[in-house]
Amino acid sequence: MSTHPETNGLSFRQSVDHMVDKAVKIMNLDPHVASAIKACASVLQVTFPVKIKGEIEMFTGWRAVHSVHRLPSKGGIRYATSVDQMEVEALAALMTYKCAIVDVPFGGSKGGLFINPHDYTRDELQQITRRFARELAEKGFLSPATNVPAPDMGTGQREMAWIADTYKHLNPDDINHIACVTGKPVAHGGIRGRTEATGRGIQYALQEFFRHPDEVKSAGFKGNLGGKTAVVQGLGNVGYHAAKFLSEEDDVKIIAIIEYDGAIINEDGIQVEQAYLHKNETGSIKGFAGTKFLADGRKGLELECDILIPAALEGVIDETNAHNIKAKLIAEAANGPVTFEADQILQKKGIVILPDAYMNAGGVIVSYFEWIRNLTHIRFGRLERRFDEARGQHIVHALEAMHNTPVPDWVQKELVRGADEFDLVRSGLDDSMRLALQEIIETANRDSNIHDYRTAAYVIALSKLSRTYLDVGVY
Repeated sequence: MSTHPETNGLSFRQSVDHMVDKAVKIMNLDPHVASAIKACASVLQVTFPVKIKGEIEMFTGWRAVHSVHRLPSKGGIRYATSVDQMEVEALAALMTYKCAIVDVPFGGSKGGLFINPHDYTRDELQQITRRFARELAEKGFLSPATNVPAPDMGTGQREMAWIADTYKHLNPDDINHIACVTGKPVAHGGIRGRTEATGRGIQYALQEFFRHPDEVKSAGFKGNLGGKTAVVQGLGNVGYHAAKFLSEEDDVKIIAIIEYDGAIINEDGIQVEQAYLHKNETGSIKGFAGTKFLADGRKGLELECDILIPAALEGVIDETNAHNIKAKLIAEAANGPVTFEADQILQKKGIVILPDAYMNAGGVIVSYFEWIRNLTHIRFGRLERRFDEARGQHIVHALEAMHNTPVPDWVQKELVRGADEFDLVRSGLDDSMRLALQEIIETANRDSNIHDYRTAAYVIALSKLSRTYLDVGVY
C-alpha cells in the first residue's frame, strides 16, 4: 500500500483548513478572528550534521507551533521520509483543535525529522535524536513550560528518553526538566497507560457512541458495540491497541487488517495479538495463518463492514476511492485519513465519520496526565490509595455488622481495593473521551446547519479558541 496515494486534490494542510472554514461559515465567525486562529504562529527548520559510519550526513527537521493561547504547545515528533513543513504545520493545527475539543489546556505543535529510522542503528539514532533535541532546545522549541514533544510515527519511548536527557544536561537547573517531553519510559518519568492511550481512546469513543441510541440508529446500526465487524488499516501502535481492545473486551470482530504491503482477511475474525506477533517476527502480516491475503491493501478499505478504522497515514481515503467505501461508520484513528473531497462524498453516501480531531486525542490526554505528574513530582494515587483502602474496609465491617453475615470475597476485594495510578489514568481518559463526544453530539443536534460530527467538533474548538483569544486580548 503506498504511503501517499496519488491525487490531484487538496493537500493535507488545505484539507484541514477547508474543514475549519466550513465550521467558521456555520458559526458566522469574524473572518479576521478565524484567520488569527488558523495561522501557524512559528515554524523552525533546522539542518544539522551527524557523523555516521565515519562520514558526515546532513539531516533536516521541523518544529511548528500553531498556537500559544495555552502553554505549553504540545505535539509529537515523527521520523519519516514523508515529513515536510506543510505536513508538520497541518498536524500542529490539528493538535490545537484537538486539545480544545477534549479540554486539554495545551496549544498545538508538531515536529518531524526527514529520516528513515530503519536505515540506522540504535546508537546512530541516539546521536541523531540528541543532536535534533539540542537544536530544538537551543532555539526555544523544547521546554516543559513552552513546547513539549511526544512520540509519533517512527519514534517512541526510547527517543523521548534521549530527548529528555539531552534537555536535562542543557538545563541542569530546571527542576521540571523531566516534563520537557511525554511518552517517556515509566522508569524515567513516564506514566502507565501512555503507550496504548490513543488506541484505548478509540475504544472508549466507540463505546460512548453506542450509548446513544438515536445516533446509533442514524448510523444504520442496531444494538450495542458487541458483534460489530471492523476493518483496521495500520497495525502500528494505534491500530494494534484499538483492534486488540475492541476484539478482546467488546466482542468486535476484526475481519481485516491492512498494512503497507497488503491486507489479511478472515470473515470469522482475526486474532489481533497473534497477527501482531506474526508481523513483528516476519516483518509483514502476509502469511498469517487462517487468513486470505489481498496484495492491494487499498482495496481492503472498500470491504463491507460495520466500522472502518484507518489508523496509519493521512489521505488514505480520497476522491478516488471514497465512492467505494461500504462501512457504516468510520472511526478516524489516524490524523487526516479522509481528505476534504472524500469527506464530502462520504457524507452524501450517509456514512458517519467520527473525526480524527476527536478520535485520536487519547494520546494527548494521557500526555497531559504525564506532564502534570512530572510537574507535581508525585505519582497519582500515592497520597490517597491506602486511605481509600482503609475506608473500603470500614464499609465492609459495617455491612457485616448490619447483616451479621460475611461480605462475599469478590465484593470485599472490590470495595477494599484502592485505585492505583493506572486505574486513575484509564478513568481520566475514559471520562475525557466520553464528555467530549457528548458535547459533539449535543452540538450537532442543537444546530440544524451542522450535519456531521466533524463540523460539530470544529465548531466546539473554534468557539473555545475564539473565546480564549478574546478573553486574553489577542485581538
